Amino acid sequence: MGCILVKKFILNVDDLGREQAINRAVLEGFQGGILKSAGICANGKYFDEAINSVVKSCDGLGVGIHLNITSGKSLCTDLAKLTDEDMNFNNNFFKLLFKAYNPKEKEFLEEVEREFRRQIEKVLSVSKISHIDSHNHIHAIPPIFDIVCRLAQEYRIKYVRTHFEKFYIVPDIYKHMNKMFFINTAKKFMLNLLTVFNENTVHKYGLKTNDYLLGLSYADEMDSRVVSYGLSALKYDNITVECIIHPCRYEEGTINNRFDEYLLARNPKLKNKIEKLGYEITNYVEEEN
Repeated sequence: MGCILVKKFILNVDDLGREQAINRAVLEGFQGGILKSAGICANGKYFDEAINSVVKSCDGLGVGIHLNITSGKSLCTDLAKLTDEDMNFNNNFFKLLFKAYNPKEKEFLEEVEREFRRQIEKVLSVSKISHIDSHNHIHAIPPIFDIVCRLAQEYRIKYVRTHFEKFYIVPDIYKHMNKMFFINTAKKFMLNLLTVFNENTVHKYGLKTNDYLLGLSYADEMDSRVVSYGLSALKYDNITVECIIHPCRYEEGTINNRFDEYLLARNPKLKNKIEKLGYEITNYVEEEN
């Protein structure tokens, strides 16, 4: 018998546990049949609610860990390179990038590992972890990525996100006539470049990763059309594509610029489109089986 080639699609919500509106979006979005994966922030203000109201209610939801050292408070104390005196993280992506490669910042990577370890263990105390990703994509920084892969191997977490997004265009002029599109394009170029190095690290530690990513070029503008055009641009078999969204579901009448991302997770036409393109809708837990 010949080898069966399967294309797999994973829709993943980042930031579970950071806001009640995100928790609500995952809970309701899971019912749409497309959303099967979410990355939870161990230091999120609504972490406990996410576990009790979302994870325990959504049987079959793949729970990843969304490592975070750029927003909110740390779980560890005495992180002089990462936080201020009140334990608030005070670095952005580029500050972390500089420190990661600065030979005078040797303690920095030790602090990163200590905080990551604490976050992983907090999530593992209440849930299995299907994969690792990060807030603001900070684990794409190669020295930090090496730490993440080493910890993934230690804690037997098989999947770590990488960031290669193929070029594609959505035929909507309004999605391109704003500064965010140009910022996102520059970000995608940088993350694509870093992925070249990080894929070798994945293999070094015997881990697995997604083949392609959607959600960089049109970050903050994700909707059903973006997903459809992004998947249509991938003319390959036997691939795993992860799509990142950040949906929010506020009370009725509240202005919400991420409501489209909530709607795409509940869109039956998009589900049919994904399946017609030959994709199996899955998560990293099902990928292991």
